[in-house]
Amino acid sequence: MVFYYLASCCGLLAGHCKSKLKMTNTNLQYDQAINECREIFIRKTKDYGTAWRVLRTISVVDQIFIKALRIRTIQDLQTQKVGDDIPSEFKGIINYAVIGLMQLHLGNPQVEDVPVEIVENLYTQQIQLAKDTMQNKNHDYGEAWRDMSQQSFADLILMKLMRIKQILLNDGKTLISEGIDANYVDIINYAVFALILMAEGKHATV
Repeated sequence: MVFYYLASCCGLLAGHCKSKLKMTNTNLQYDQAINECREIFIRKTKDYGTAWRVLRTISVVDQIFIKALRIRTIQDLQTQKVGDDIPSEFKGIINYAVIGLMQLHLGNPQVEDVPVEIVENLYTQQIQLAKDTMQNKNHDYGEAWRDMSQQSFADLILMKLMRIKQILLNDGKTLISEGIDANYVDIINYAVFALILMAEGKHATV
């Protein structure tokens, strides 16, 4: 009886350690993907300033929509003729979604030059919000996203964009649903998941 009890305890402990190790790996992969996106964003900020401050929510949504739809088209055709590959487009989606969150935080879209140091801090704050959400959902769903297809991530991002558009038509109000910010957060995390799986060689990078 004692043997079976100890074996059961050891099995539970091993499962817990494996789950914790997997989550630690996800956190590292998440940070790596985001660091690549942050570097691109800060470099562009140094080149172009904060021209994105003029963008209203619908404009941010349209930019993400263009990129998500291009990913879907490339997935369907299995080929591309111009420009950025699928990983680059997912990185662009992440950065535009962060812009969306920063714009909601700053309010009043306008022609404004925000210092790079402030932009870096804002970027970090919004990404931490997205990462915290990812960790909480991973805890509850057991990293089910690892078994999802790249096509699903593109479709879910498009769905989130359609939800934001509907919220805008409702003057920014929802009855029981999450707001615009929560949809941006989900978009960031879907795109990060896609990048992680592509880096692992589980998804095509055409």
